[in-house]
Amino acid sequence: MPKFIPGLKLSQFFFEEAIQPLLTAHFPQLPYSAARLEWGSDVIGFDTAMSMDHGWGPKMTLFLTEEDYLASRECLWDFFANHLPFTIHGFPTHFGEPLSDGGRMSLKEDYPIHHMITITTPQKFFMNYLGVDITQSLFPKIWLSLPQQHLCTLRAGQIYFDGLGTLVEVRGRFEWYPHDLWLYLLASQWQRIDQEAPFMGRTSSLGDEIGSRLIAARLVRDSMRLAFLLERVYAPYSKWLGTAFNQLNTANEMTPLLQSILDSQDWKGRETLLIQVFTLLGEAQNALSITPFIHPESDYFHQRPFLVPPASQFVNALRSQIKDPMVSALPPHIGGVDQISDNTDILDNLEHCMRLRHLFAEPGP
Repeated sequence: MPKFIPGLKLSQFFFEEAIQPLLTAHFPQLPYSAARLEWGSDVIGFDTAMSMDHGWGPKMTLFLTEEDYLASRECLWDFFANHLPFTIHGFPTHFGEPLSDGGRMSLKEDYPIHHMITITTPQKFFMNYLGVDITQSLFPKIWLSLPQQHLCTLRAGQIYFDGLGTLVEVRGRFEWYPHDLWLYLLASQWQRIDQEAPFMGRTSSLGDEIGSRLIAARLVRDSMRLAFLLERVYAPYSKWLGTAFNQLNTANEMTPLLQSILDSQDWKGRETLLIQVFTLLGEAQNALSITPFIHPESDYFHQRPFLVPPASQFVNALRSQIKDPMVSALPPHIGGVDQISDNTDILDNLEHCMRLRHLFAEPGP
């Protein structure tokens, strides 16, 4: 294999130097759009040379109108299989068996090849990748069932050509949550912190050091995910959560604290560091001016010697600013699918995510 280049750049070369010239020469009247928006470390810009062993290579999604999709999909697939160059910038355009887990590039020097050009329509793509009908309104229950790891790639990926004139606009609808739904998710994330913050010290005071460290680690992750929400950035799945977090504005101050929490040998040390993290998050929320100012200083949990942040005050303040009646009617504190579960087989399976919509019992379809 040649020297690694980022996958999104390779896909751009694939489109500009192979796909587009072929379409221009042989299908000049065909309207289409081309993009790389689906799953993959390359789509969110975190791929490395190690990524090249599977699920990586010259890939593309080609979008057609519904009419052209029905009339031309098979023809186009076969055309590319018999006309694409065998390599692009030295990387094979053929993917050999097994094709599971994204397939693996394999050099082939005769036709046909098995390429990784997905031919679809905007409506089919968004239904298959998000479980969303783009011809219908995006109600809160639909938004809440969308895994952030899918929204993350959609936002981070690249549209190379939008000849249909619709793909840019449709993707733009998913740039970030509607304002009141954002407030609801922030409140739900603060609620998670509020519910567990007192237990880190309590467990250790009973000699349960493993339990205390486990809760501290959970609070670290919940704090990181709150930072993503505060900065209006979709969080990727677990493999890249820390990498993406380090690109946030709050990471410079928070990262050393979070690392020290995980390294700390006693619960008082962990508590002191966690309180600093919670204070930073409270200050970050105050800076947004989305609620009245709330003093972020921590206090003792009832009469017990455990410091906790004013998380419940942030929860109440955020919920008080929600104006949309459909969002106000959502079950308090449940949050979105990522706040309900971190189970890979749920977040990777849109059918499971869509089944969770019954939990979000707001009015409307």
